[in-house]
Amino acid sequence: MSQRRKFIKQSLIGTALFIPSISTACAADEKQNSSELGEMPLILSTWNHGLPANQAAMDSLTAGGTILDAVEAGVRDTELDMDNLSVGLQGLPDREGITTLDASIMTGDGNCGSVAFVRQIKHPITLARRVMEKTPHVMLAGEGARQFAIAEGFPLEKEELSPKAAIEYEKWKKTSQYKPIINIENHDTIGMIGIDAKGNMAGSCTTSGLAYKMHGRVGDSPIIGAGLYVDNEVGAATATGLGETIIKICGSFLIVELMRQGRTPQEACEEAVRRLISKNKNINDIQAGFLAINKEGVTGAFAVHPGFNFAKATQSGNVLIDSNSHFKP
Repeated sequence: MSQRRKFIKQSLIGTALFIPSISTACAADEKQNSSELGEMPLILSTWNHGLPANQAAMDSLTAGGTILDAVEAGVRDTELDMDNLSVGLQGLPDREGITTLDASIMTGDGNCGSVAFVRQIKHPITLARRVMEKTPHVMLAGEGARQFAIAEGFPLEKEELSPKAAIEYEKWKKTSQYKPIINIENHDTIGMIGIDAKGNMAGSCTTSGLAYKMHGRVGDSPIIGAGLYVDNEVGAATATGLGETIIKICGSFLIVELMRQGRTPQEACEEAVRRLISKNKNINDIQAGFLAINKEGVTGAFAVHPGFNFAKATQSGNVLIDSNSHFKP
């Protein structure tokens, strides 16, 4: 298991202005299947890097920001984490040694924006928000996204691998094969969904994508309905894992629609995993996980295999929880 999936020490989080305590916890079935009203405001995010991301999101709310501001601020924190090799410009590159980024952002009223295959932009999540708010489009990709970023005043970062990514890339080149080797390549997106005290929702998702991917590959993270979907009338969902498998089932949209039909967030996440398993071969080599919140603040989480964890933040605390999974240890 990689270093970033180890529990983050409390000292790394800093003093919480909004959250009185930070802890870790194992997910009991009753936590993931509760039908009681949830505590709001609430932030969920994928993996253990979600703990500091949740803190940044809650700090934004405390300072008077909207839930949209919060989910942007939260994952911006991860985009700057030099120890994270799956998000931001420090992430592992594609097979050509180039780091390309994907991101999406969405509000509960259906407004959304995304960028894909972006180079040299430190905060693709902020660029995705700018696409949402300043263009008539939902998605910009590649050179077009970079040109828009320049027009909006985003500085272009020097195109070079981070020290850690450079070391890992040189190791990979020694034995590389030109095909994905699932479970030894890194694809740990951060997806974040949240609901404020008034029931307004928003979500964000950002990643450097599958390590050593073919140049030009885009995963689920910037695709509205796959890596992220939010609807104030129903709930929100986000995904992590091998993006191709999530795209095939429109995973996040599927979960929200199942909740619209009356499923709990937990039931909806479990059904999405079953659907994903049914549509993909070699499932033993595929990991994917989903998070969901409904409009009452009830949460759900489920994964294909053990090992997926997520962070949950409320005014009561910020905890890391091990998700249940379809396949058992």
